[in-house]
Amino acid sequence: MFSAFTNCLKIPELRSRIFFTLALLFVARVAANIPLPGLDPAPLQSFFAAQTSSGGGSVVGLYNMFTGGALLKGAVGALGIMPYISASIIFQLMAAVVPSLARLQQEGDVGRQKLTQYTRYATVLICLVQGTLLILALENPAKLFPGYDVNLYGSIVITGKMMFLINSTIILTGGTMLLMWLGEQITQRGIGNGISLLITVGILSDLPGAVAATYRLFFAPVGVTRLGLPEGVLMLFLLLAVTAGIVAVTQAQRKIPVQYAKRVVGRRVYGGQSSFLPLKVNYSGVMPVIFASAILLFPQQIFSQLGAALDLRWLTDFSNNLTRGQWVYYLVMGSLILFFSYFWVSVMFKPIQIADDLKKYGGYIPGVRPGEPTARFLDFIMTRLTLAGAIFLTAIAIFPDVLLFEYNVPYRIAVFFGGTGMLITVGVLLDTMRQIETFLLQRHYDGFLKKGRIRGRGANRNVALGSGVEFKSVAILYGTLGAIFLVGILAWALQKF
Repeated sequence: MFSAFTNCLKIPELRSRIFFTLALLFVARVAANIPLPGLDPAPLQSFFAAQTSSGGGSVVGLYNMFTGGALLKGAVGALGIMPYISASIIFQLMAAVVPSLARLQQEGDVGRQKLTQYTRYATVLICLVQGTLLILALENPAKLFPGYDVNLYGSIVITGKMMFLINSTIILTGGTMLLMWLGEQITQRGIGNGISLLITVGILSDLPGAVAATYRLFFAPVGVTRLGLPEGVLMLFLLLAVTAGIVAVTQAQRKIPVQYAKRVVGRRVYGGQSSFLPLKVNYSGVMPVIFASAILLFPQQIFSQLGAALDLRWLTDFSNNLTRGQWVYYLVMGSLILFFSYFWVSVMFKPIQIADDLKKYGGYIPGVRPGEPTARFLDFIMTRLTLAGAIFLTAIAIFPDVLLFEYNVPYRIAVFFGGTGMLITVGVLLDTMRQIETFLLQRHYDGFLKKGRIRGRGANRNVALGSGVEFKSVAILYGTLGAIFLVGILAWALQKF
């Protein structure tokens, strides 16, 4: 494993891509820490610090996690990359029902460029709408943050409202477009998965705070309840078990055997080989959890406000049952995850198209007739795989709440034992490792996973590359990376203490 990381810096192209990616991620984190002019984020941070149990569970807490804490800091990148992701999802779903967009998807690079252009335009519109609503909510924080008292915490906006609205909306839109451009550059010139890496780094930005909170749990002052060695071993075991479970289900596939018939073209014989069609157990990824979490939080706020305005006790009680920690919330949550899992598969997985492609290239599934019977067979298999994936997503999404409400583990720590953030982080890191491993195998290096793989050409070539000038270059790059890391640690310590 460690030799694989060392080999990453021995390949000039891969080394430049890695450091280019790190530089752009650093720029993204800077954008997440520069506050908007005319805004004081301290009252908002104090309010959320006082509500640690509910702060992470609200829609604002979920959005703040995706922005890497930029929302609560009132930063330039407070909208994050989510408007671009929303626009991309909208066009993906529209392509399934709008024939003109479906034709663009099939026109190759030209069609994809047009769809990307439309997505960027839609991102600007979404940013303008969300930025305006966010600034208006910050001017009247009690509407967005229930329980916020201006007299107790103070005003968030400290300048003229109209000019602040116009300037901040433009700045927030520009911040999101900057993050979008950074993500595209990482995808093209970096190690790939640019947008996903931006979200992952934002989620992991709270990891030092979670580690500090964990340390305080075990080394609390005398007289304060603290955890002991058995609890620490159990938490470590749970973290490893949850991470291993997410990796296993994310990588799990159902391999459908496919046999290709022989074809004679001139004097050559093609085909006749056996292959397989991989069907992922968790085909929909983390999207059902995101949709279910976002949709479930809005009815609770609406019913609570209606019950208070109309003096209807049953509406208030129903809204209270839709909060985290209530069995009704988890029942509805599981149902929504199941619904969106099947919805996403129905939109993205096309068994009829797959069956037609297999028939066109002379492929067939043994024991299943080509054409419509193959499509029905694939739909039958995917329906049952989706059920297993939805059950797994529900268990992972609920597990942090079990630690939060049953064992009183702080939310800042519990969020790293599952949930949306953990699913995104593990999935993106696995994809990134695959991309880096591809570069290593192309240069005849061993990748991250050596088991069951034929070793590349002689180890002498690796030794030669690691000697002389190359070794000095690697040492300089290690020193630069270490200096950047120390500067980041120092900046974080000055900010905290």
